[in-house]
Amino acid sequence: MENLTLIATVTIAHIIALISPGPDFIVACRNAIKYSRKIGLWTAVGFGAGVCIHVSYAFFGLTWMISKYDTLLNTIKYFGAVYLIYLGISSFFSSNSNIQQAKDEKSHKIKWYTGVKIGLLTNLTNPKASLFFLSLFTLVVGPKINPMVLAVLALILVSTTILWFSMVVIFLTNQKMRYFFEDNQKVINRLFGMILILIGIRIGFF
Repeated sequence: MENLTLIATVTIAHIIALISPGPDFIVACRNAIKYSRKIGLWTAVGFGAGVCIHVSYAFFGLTWMISKYDTLLNTIKYFGAVYLIYLGISSFFSSNSNIQQAKDEKSHKIKWYTGVKIGLLTNLTNPKASLFFLSLFTLVVGPKINPMVLAVLALILVSTTILWFSMVVIFLTNQKMRYFFEDNQKVINRLFGMILILIGIRIGFF
């Protein structure tokens, strides 16, 4: 019963964190709109891989090291800020090609593994994600968790991450939404670019 309560608590906390808009959400939207549904879904897989790594370092006790060494956490924070600003600038200045006419070309602008890499790096370099898992595994889970319970938690956290962002991507790339983005692509690309730049600046300097 205690393990079920722990699993339920962690799962609910994770879902609440997932649906709160942040860098992962903006990047998922950006990749789905700028490239294709396929790339957006692979980006979601990258987010899931990032969560798996977060869970892994929590299990191996690296949360303690990160919490003790401010330099390491600051390095993650600044690298993440620079990466988000880079994504924002590339989105802001991206070309305004027609989505319908260039669908096949756009879907091949980057490979599937590049989508995974973008998702992975965005998740890993997001200090909010690092702090979330640091707090979760330090205060709620604890270092003496049963390995089987940890495995179940990891499966749930990774799968819910991929599922949530996949749903976001599928919604954004349905036919009606695609027509909307086709008509407003330039504005939307710049909007996402500005949001990513502002998030990067906030993370790095505030």
